[in-house]
Amino acid sequence: MKLVSHQTSAMKTADAPATIEFEAIPRSKVYQEVARQLERHIAENLEPGDLLPPERQLVQMLGVSRSSVRDAIRSLELMGLLEPHQGVGTMVREPGATAAIPLARALLVQRKQIAELIDVRKMIEPHLASRAARHASRDELAEMEDILERQEAKVRRGELAVEEDSEFHYSIALASDNSAILKVVDVLMDLLRDTRERSFQGKRRQEQSLAGHRRILSALKRRDSAAAEVAMRRHLQEIENIALNK
Repeated sequence: MKLVSHQTSAMKTADAPATIEFEAIPRSKVYQEVARQLERHIAENLEPGDLLPPERQLVQMLGVSRSSVRDAIRSLELMGLLEPHQGVGTMVREPGATAAIPLARALLVQRKQIAELIDVRKMIEPHLASRAARHASRDELAEMEDILERQEAKVRRGELAVEEDSEFHYSIALASDNSAILKVVDVLMDLLRDTRERSFQGKRRQEQSLAGHRRILSALKRRDSAAAEVAMRRHLQEIENIALNK
């Protein structure tokens, strides 16, 4: 699968368009993998002033969502490799331009992204928990219990239980009995990994997350949809307080 890079004639005149072989993107860490491949494409085929291929073309050629491409490009902008130009496109920066990006600005952008992701979770996950209380099978509830037992074991050993956290929330989406929402949750899981790793630093934070999961599962087992929704909202608020240091 080849992608031809588009270049601006105002900045650079090329003898022939460069091509690059893109690899299939795994389901986990989608935007990080997109960023890695784009970074390689920039290093091997582009020069300062060249334009990155249009977003729509990247989506088609890489076979990922538009949000994954946008987040990958945004991460490379924060690294100083790319810069957006209104009405022109996303352009490769001069090598020395990286230092021009203030650290404070980068941190503010990251904080805003985290807040927006958590806000999306607040819109979706409480309703999923409510549905899961009504639709979850015994096997699905047993699987959730197993996940939390594994999470608790990791907490006792002082290990990060990021995978178990993702599994638990995804299992609630599965138990909500709505296949369409799983596509949305897939994207969220990819985007949230860095946030989860930050939120899980420290044993007290891990214990707080586990306690939140226990409250949610308890409501699910009681088939109490209202309590499940409330427990999820409380859990997400605690995550927001930790992630944004409120």
